[in-house]
Amino acid sequence: MNNYMRKTMESFQKDMENRGRLLIKCPDQPGIVSTVSDFLFKHDANIIASDQYTMDPEGGEFFMRIEFECPNLKEKGKVLEEEFQPIADMFSMDWKLMPVSQWKNMAIFVSKEPHCLLELLWEYQSGDLMANIALVISNHESSRQVVEALGIPFYYIPAHKDIRAEVEEKQKQLLKEYHVDLIVLARYMQILTDDFVKEFKNQIINIHHSFLPAFIGAKPYERAYRRGVKMIGATSHYVTGDLDEGPIIEQDIGRVDHRDNAKEMKKIGQAIERSVLARAVKWHLEDRIIVHKNKTIVF
Repeated sequence: MNNYMRKTMESFQKDMENRGRLLIKCPDQPGIVSTVSDFLFKHDANIIASDQYTMDPEGGEFFMRIEFECPNLKEKGKVLEEEFQPIADMFSMDWKLMPVSQWKNMAIFVSKEPHCLLELLWEYQSGDLMANIALVISNHESSRQVVEALGIPFYYIPAHKDIRAEVEEKQKQLLKEYHVDLIVLARYMQILTDDFVKEFKNQIINIHHSFLPAFIGAKPYERAYRRGVKMIGATSHYVTGDLDEGPIIEQDIGRVDHRDNAKEMKKIGQAIERSVLARAVKWHLEDRIIVHKNKTIVF
């Protein structure tokens, strides 16, 4: 991390030292909101933002995200967790309590195409990506210079299907060494094994063009151009063992017409990919996403 980013992080941590977030998922029933609010009130916490959603009000699931200010949160954190547990048990909650000041460590995986990586690096440099990009891993050397110029470690690990287990073992060692909380596949053109994905459940975000399941495989824009599509787009999702079928976080589209050749369509598509991935990553870092089965609730 360079000096500018270190100062940005230190300033953010100071400003947010008493800010916390609470994510809740549980069966819907009366009294959840009032009980949680009363708990925070009794611990001198002031609710800054609160969002909730009930999926199927009759016997469905309840989802909630609360952001709050609590004096001396760092010292109180363990006590809050211990004293909230009986409430969680009472409502059968799946829950997380997180201090906002604690930046997540992020790893970026990239192959040849740098557009998504560059977008994340720009957001990082501008102070709009509240995370520590701990390292970049690539199966090509082409992005080394731009990454290392920002003081971010770059690791070149050649990869192909015949050495996949060996490659992933090296990657996992690095992820453990850097205490990585989130992995972003910024156009990393290698398939991850089920074992790798299971180890990082809901911690791997991918981006791909939204032609899928149409135009699977190589040169999708060329084939989409020949087909005469009128819209192109991108989808960002969590990675699961089912290829490109994980819980969707964000999507967007752009219109094209007969004047756009395959090269121009790809350029438009890459711009959409960049923005869609950046939004998905930011929402994850801001603890705005709750995964439920193969869907996401994004607050």
